[in-house]
Amino acid sequence: MTLRLDDLDYFLAVAERGTVRAAALDLGVSQPAVTQGLHRLEAELGFPLFVRSAKGMQLTDPATQFRARTQLLRSNLKSAIREAADLHLGEQGILQVGVSPLYVKRLFSPAAIVFCRQCPAARLRVMINLNDALITALEAGEIDVSLSALPTVVPHGLQATPLIEDTLCLVVRQGHPLLSRRHLRLRDLTTAQWLLPGPAVAVRRSVEGRFAEAGLPPPHVTVELSNTAWGQLNALVVNSDLISIISESMLDGPNGEGLVPLPLNAARFPRPVGILVRRDGVIPPLTQRFVELLKAQKAGDAPAV
Repeated sequence: MTLRLDDLDYFLAVAERGTVRAAALDLGVSQPAVTQGLHRLEAELGFPLFVRSAKGMQLTDPATQFRARTQLLRSNLKSAIREAADLHLGEQGILQVGVSPLYVKRLFSPAAIVFCRQCPAARLRVMINLNDALITALEAGEIDVSLSALPTVVPHGLQATPLIEDTLCLVVRQGHPLLSRRHLRLRDLTTAQWLLPGPAVAVRRSVEGRFAEAGLPPPHVTVELSNTAWGQLNALVVNSDLISIISESMLDGPNGEGLVPLPLNAARFPRPVGILVRRDGVIPPLTQRFVELLKAQKAGDAPAV
C-alpha cells in the first residue's frame, strides 16, 4: 500500500471542514485536486471515507477510526520534522507540556527550572488547562506530556505515572449552618446551593457521581465555573452559604483562607496526581528528561544542575 501524505491532508481537511470546497480553500489547492486525492485514498484503503449528502461530507464508521489514527500520525511526523529542523539549527528541540493550574507552582515550576538549566538550547511550550482538555491535547499530539490529576480510567494509548495524592474536599465558610449539625450526612447537602465547575469537568462529575451512588439528586449549582479559576471566586464562598470543592493543597494556602472542609467522609475525593504520556512509540529524549525530573522531585532527590 502506498499512501500519499497530501492525500491524507486532503482527507483530514475535509473531515474537519465538512466540504471539499472549504478544505480546498484552507489548503490553497483546487477542488479537483482534493477530490482526486480522496478517490486515490479510498482506492488504496478499499473502503469509502465519506457519505456525501446535501449537508456536506460525513465520515463513514471505518473512516472515523482512521481519522483519529491519521491525526496522530501527522502530528508525530510534524514533530519529527520540527525536531530535525531544530537540531539542524543547533537547538535541541521543543518540549510541549500541559499542566493543571493547581500544580504549576508545586510540581511543574521546580522541574521546569532544572530542565531549562540542564537543556539551555531547548524550548519549552506550556499549556495550562483543565484535566480533560489536557488529555484531549495529549491524544491529539498537541502536547508531549501532561501533568495533572489522573483519570480513574486511563484512556487507551496513554501511560500514567502517579506522583502524589491530592484529595479534593467539599468546603464551606467558617460559621456555615451545616457545621453546627451534630450528625452531618450527604443528604443534608442536597438543599444547599453550590459553586462548581461545568458538567464537562471531571471534578463536577465526581461530585455528582457520589450523590448518585447514595441515591440522591445532583447538587443544585447556583454558580458554575467555566474553569478552575478558584482564586478569583473563593471570596464568593467565604461570604455566602455556597458549598464548593477545592484540593487540600489549595485549602492550606491563601485561597483556602476562611474556608472549612465539611466533616464528612463522603465529602472527600482522594485522587492521584501525576504524568501522562502517549504509548505510541519511543518517548522523545526531552520528554523523557522532563519526566525523570518530575519523578526525582517526587522522591526528594532533584538532580544536580
